[in-house]
Amino acid sequence: MNQLESQKVTSQEKPTLTDFMRAKTFFIVDPVVTFLARYRFSPDTLTVMGMFFHFFFAWLITIGQMQWAAVAMFFLGPLDAFDGALARKLGREKGGFGAFLDSTLDRFAEIILFGGFILYYVRLENEMMLAVAYIAITGSIMVSYTRARAEALGLNAKIGVLSRVERYAVMMFFMVLNLPHIALIILAIFTYFTAFQRMYHVWKQTRPS
Repeated sequence: MNQLESQKVTSQEKPTLTDFMRAKTFFIVDPVVTFLARYRFSPDTLTVMGMFFHFFFAWLITIGQMQWAAVAMFFLGPLDAFDGALARKLGREKGGFGAFLDSTLDRFAEIILFGGFILYYVRLENEMMLAVAYIAITGSIMVSYTRARAEALGLNAKIGVLSRVERYAVMMFFMVLNLPHIALIILAIFTYFTAFQRMYHVWKQTRPS
């Protein structure tokens, strides 16, 4: 496939929920990052803080406080949006260490978060949900890996039904209803579906014309 055809495939991609949320919350995010940029606050610090907050989320999940965990995720989770916006405001290099750190710590954050579910179901001695939680976390990591690997090859895989924002939205919605098992079952199914969506999308970009 030549460059023109590859660009055509990319141009046909639908905006993700992440893109939608970034556009709709710009009026909130921009004044905050403008203030932080004025004092040269490091985006990497926000990235690290965002990851460490996941230990708090996981602890709440472990002790069964699903609704409080969802509330904490709703208010503290958006730090992930601020670090990228702050980096852009400061003119940081797009492919620099900050981008690598952000992507890497996002994966650590999800591992920590799902660890809370695993410990919760260990306490309940629920082997079936332990297996579901394992499938959900591995699928979640594979969704991120497929995009990262595609972009490393100069391709695009920013598609799929359950990108990171969608995954967190599913978790928060069902945790508010105190139905974490429903969230994990949905994630276990649709994270793998999303990973295969991205694999197919990359295949379309690389197949001979």
